[in-house]
Amino acid sequence: MITIDGSFGEGGGQILRTSLSLAAITGQDVTIENIRANRPKPGLRPQHLTGALAVAEICGAEIRGAEVGSTRLIFKPHTVKPGRYEFDVAKIRSSAGSVNLVLQTVLWPLAFTHKQSRITIKGGTHVPHAPTSDFINNTFLPTIAEMGLICHYEMITAGYYPIGGGEVRLEIRPVDELRPVHLTRHDEPIKVEIISAVSNLPMSIAERQLSVGIERISALKCAHTEKLTQYPSPGKGTVFFAGVSSGRIKAGFQSLGERGKPAEKVASDACDELETYLASGMALDKRLADQLIIPIALANGKSSFTTSEITMHLITNIAIVEKFLPVHFHMSGGLGEAGMVESFSA
Repeated sequence: MITIDGSFGEGGGQILRTSLSLAAITGQDVTIENIRANRPKPGLRPQHLTGALAVAEICGAEIRGAEVGSTRLIFKPHTVKPGRYEFDVAKIRSSAGSVNLVLQTVLWPLAFTHKQSRITIKGGTHVPHAPTSDFINNTFLPTIAEMGLICHYEMITAGYYPIGGGEVRLEIRPVDELRPVHLTRHDEPIKVEIISAVSNLPMSIAERQLSVGIERISALKCAHTEKLTQYPSPGKGTVFFAGVSSGRIKAGFQSLGERGKPAEKVASDACDELETYLASGMALDKRLADQLIIPIALANGKSSFTTSEITMHLITNIAIVEKFLPVHFHMSGGLGEAGMVESFSA
């Protein structure tokens, strides 16, 4: 039994998701204590519980402490089984919990099952503190495809805070092994894809977002394409996404609308992050960097990447992965700085 302190490092739901994914893959029992202990609402929230129950379902795990608010979870996995699965965050409690964080929890166990799986997840597709469906489809999945895992992702409806109601579908084509990656520098030219979207709001809001995005990205002298669209949704929301392509390197920058936040500010927030990333000269954005730690640890061989920022999420994810797998990571660069990450067999 591996025991994980859920208050370690960034102390959020990522510790839970990484621990459960790797427990399912390795067959190791795990106890996670002090789950989200330092958060305003400690313990499991609906999206965390949905993720835990989802992993338990795909591997027939015995699970204790699986309830909203629980700060301790015991998870004893069995064999991961491919198939068709459907998970709904709102079944636990009406919620816009992130579907994409649930997706990333079950993705890696199902990736090595030797048979195709199809997953439907309902909840929030565009919610704070989580990758949007734009980021998953345009940044995360193309990067792991470079490692050999091919997935088809489709957003059926968008789900925004607070009502959710979004739906995504994922088809996973399993692999025998993942290839290592070396993503350390940009290749020219750098191209940017701009997506400005609204749901059940005036199209003029998306147009204002797009106008700011075009102006900011044109000033960076980057070639760009643009997409102005409406996402079907039961709720109201707005999103601006800027996706970077540079050879094999992908990066993504997202911003969501909220009451009282001007459309121009929505676009500017994402463009500010994009500018910081490009000025760093590093390959990966700070969010993709921590999301690649699991596949890099599972890959057959040494990997390396540079990132525009070493975050506490990245440091925490590395520490959890090293508890489950015979791999060691070396980081150069301090917290909040640009740096390089390399993986080695332990």
